[in-house]
Amino acid sequence: MAQAPAAAPELDLPALYLRLFAERVEAAGHDPAAWLAGAGLSAAQLAEPALHVSLPALRRLLASALALAGEPALGLLVGRRLLVGAHGALGFAAVNAGSLRQVVDVLERFIGTRFPPVALSHVERGGRFVLRIDELLPLAEARRPVLEALLLALRNALDAVSLGAAGVVRATFPFPAPPYAPLVRELFACEVRWGAASAGLELAAQAVHAPLRTADPAAFDAAVRLCERELAALRGADTQAGRLRRALLQHGPATTGLTLAARLLHTTPRTLHRRLVAEGTSFRALQDDVRHRLALEHLEEGRLALKQIAHLLGYDDLANFRRAFRRWEGVAPGEWRRGAAAPLR
Repeated sequence: MAQAPAAAPELDLPALYLRLFAERVEAAGHDPAAWLAGAGLSAAQLAEPALHVSLPALRRLLASALALAGEPALGLLVGRRLLVGAHGALGFAAVNAGSLRQVVDVLERFIGTRFPPVALSHVERGGRFVLRIDELLPLAEARRPVLEALLLALRNALDAVSLGAAGVVRATFPFPAPPYAPLVRELFACEVRWGAASAGLELAAQAVHAPLRTADPAAFDAAVRLCERELAALRGADTQAGRLRRALLQHGPATTGLTLAARLLHTTPRTLHRRLVAEGTSFRALQDDVRHRLALEHLEEGRLALKQIAHLLGYDDLANFRRAFRRWEGVAPGEWRRGAAAPLR
């Protein structure tokens, strides 16, 4: 008997996040109830603390809000309203942490309790502490407003808990500069780079490790326990696409094909393919996306020759890598590297 197709991933989200988008829809003269009905939701559901929504429905809602609001910078307008206190137990943990490094630790562990389609990671290099937002699930047409909202909320949270001493020196976005680029620079109050490997923030490392004056170890521990319980109860947060992306990053896209990936994820190639399709993606698409991200990171770091990068990513010759990179970025990798190395204006 043929297996039934897997259902699209279901997400638990704070209703506040969608309420803020609903406010912008209403301010533009549209009925929020009609906007919600397009995704099978009601206004009454937004009055609850949390709501359960499928990933496709969430993407439709956010894309529709962007169109109805008539405001291309919608993500930024929502992100500036997401103050640290809006994030429940996770925000409470951040407020009482002993350092920004400890804030980052809890964000990396528990961001899935607030917005499951993304993950947070970091690297420390050259006196900089680099925070990165990674898509575990394809955000599609909602990608720009979501990443802009999340990154601005993260920047504001770090400033709030450090009393303005977070030391953010640069914000990066994985898409071209928008027409409202001056507003981005104003809200982030730091250098901004578009066309980067990922959405993220770069902080001065010394600021990250400095003790915070608002630290309360007992309150922090209590908040972390709450976050642990929320994570344990979360439905649908650990998606097949998210697990596959982590496997490709850990084991490398060059040597991890569909068969090996399925074994690493304790499933069969056919089941893996079926679950990815249900989540709106595919093995090839995720492998390509991971290659793209890693290519940009290697080019930004500037330590490896193009031929070495091509080999690490699994391209049998440099020409194939160049063709793939032109498809991703519209320019040759060498040209992109020169642009990334140029001083920001």
